[in-house]
Amino acid sequence: MVQNPYENDPLMVAERWLNDGRKVAIATVIETWGSAPRPVGSHLVIDADGNFHGSVSGGCVEGAVIGEAADVIEHGRPMMLEFGVADETAWRVGLSCGGRIRVHVEKLGDA
Repeated sequence: MVQNPYENDPLMVAERWLNDGRKVAIATVIETWGSAPRPVGSHLVIDADGNFHGSVSGGCVEGAVIGEAADVIEHGRPMMLEFGVADETAWRVGLSCGGRIRVHVEKLGDA
């Protein structure tokens, strides 16, 4: 049996979760400055139970995005998040690249 190469794509996972009746938010990297761990267009999908798939950064940033996504799912209002650190503190907070990223988080579907 041939496996679908897109099966684990975050957008496909989001669609499956929505079809399963889950409440879902999607976080998308919309802008980067300097060195960033994930490129513009990277996605992280999160459900109301805190399950997630994909990546927008890694480290502490991912945890912060997942936490904010819970609020987006509950209230339905999108959020714009920006993360960045100076090079000397980058490792401590999980942005080893020292760059900055902007992430848009929005609820998907009507569930």
